[in-house]
Amino acid sequence: VQLQASGGGLVQAGGSLRLSCITSGLSVNSYATGWFRQAPGKEREFVASMTRSGANTYYTNSVKGRFTISRDNAKNTVYLQMNGLKPEDTAVYYCAAGPTYRTTISRSSDIASWGQGTQVTVSS
Repeated sequence: VQLQASGGGLVQAGGSLRLSCITSGLSVNSYATGWFRQAPGKEREFVASMTRSGANTYYTNSVKGRFTISRDNAKNTVYLQMNGLKPEDTAVYYCAAGPTYRTTISRSSDIASWGQGTQVTVSS
């Protein structure tokens, strides 16, 4: 599976961005997908995920109520809608896919494929 992320940029605090991740190789509903982020000097952390079936979504506590993960099966694309952005959301965001045998992902060790990352910068 190949992943191509886009949609990052510079935004003021309180603003919104939508990240997109175009997938190829397998249908996007063949594996769990998610978003991780890595801020300077910090480890990569889980942000959000969607189960392989698409029935369930999960979020890290700091983004609950502000971020929404979704996917469009016809376009093989996964999205991360980010509202109410805060300076602490500044990071490189990576889309990720799990192996087909996993129904969900939540840790870096769960990931089979990574996208190239897209920079999100939130100014105060």
